[in-house]
Amino acid sequence: MMVEAKHRRMCSLFIVVILLMSIHNCHCTQSDIDCLKSLQQSLDDPNNSLASWKFQNNSEGYICNFVGVECWHPNENRILNIRLSSMGLQGPFPIGLAKCTSMTGLDLSDNQLSGPLPTDISHYVGVLTALDLSKNKFTGELSDDLKNCVYLNVLKLDGNQLTGEIPSGIGQLRRLKTFSVAGNKLTGNIPPFANPQPPENFANNEGLCGSPLAKCNSKKQTRVIDSRALGVFLFIFLLFVIVLMLVCSFVWLIYKK
Repeated sequence: MMVEAKHRRMCSLFIVVILLMSIHNCHCTQSDIDCLKSLQQSLDDPNNSLASWKFQNNSEGYICNFVGVECWHPNENRILNIRLSSMGLQGPFPIGLAKCTSMTGLDLSDNQLSGPLPTDISHYVGVLTALDLSKNKFTGELSDDLKNCVYLNVLKLDGNQLTGEIPSGIGQLRRLKTFSVAGNKLTGNIPPFANPQPPENFANNEGLCGSPLAKCNSKKQTRVIDSRALGVFLFIFLLFVIVLMLVCSFVWLIYKK
């Protein structure tokens, strides 16, 4: 009797575990589907690049056939990466990405996305290892909340219109191997990075200074030298004008006599 009761308990426990796993898997699957639906709805798609995203099919793994979508397994609706580069997509940063709970990579580069990045951006991309938002039209400042994206290995934000300073917390991301903000409107001192970055990753930001770019003090000194040179030039020019006027006056007096 005791052996039979123990066997029944074990069978019941096994069934409960299987049910819980099934419920969790269904939740993740539906969440990823909702993520793609939200993404499609939030973006303008003038080139119909996302025309293959049709959600009438209920078979397992059908979203894995969508353009730009990579799944963990071809027969499972769990998103691994979304790659939508160079598709002419327009609109703000898609906040529906928060529903892609199993995604590790996002590439929205070379589109026409605009507006500010979310101040709580880690809520939407906090588990990503690679994020590429380069060559868009994003504006505003970088949020200090990026320091909470602790899994990032790659963060590309070059070719936008971002302003302000680079938050110091980004430099402390231990896993961040590639960080690029070239071609923006950033200013201030570049913070130290746990993994040093090459100078080209910060190029074409007129207000940025500090390693690996030129020292901030040298830029200030250059401005001081330029100001002094301008002052000397103006002084010499005014002196020349005064001397010229005196000579003209002297010649005129002689001519009058």
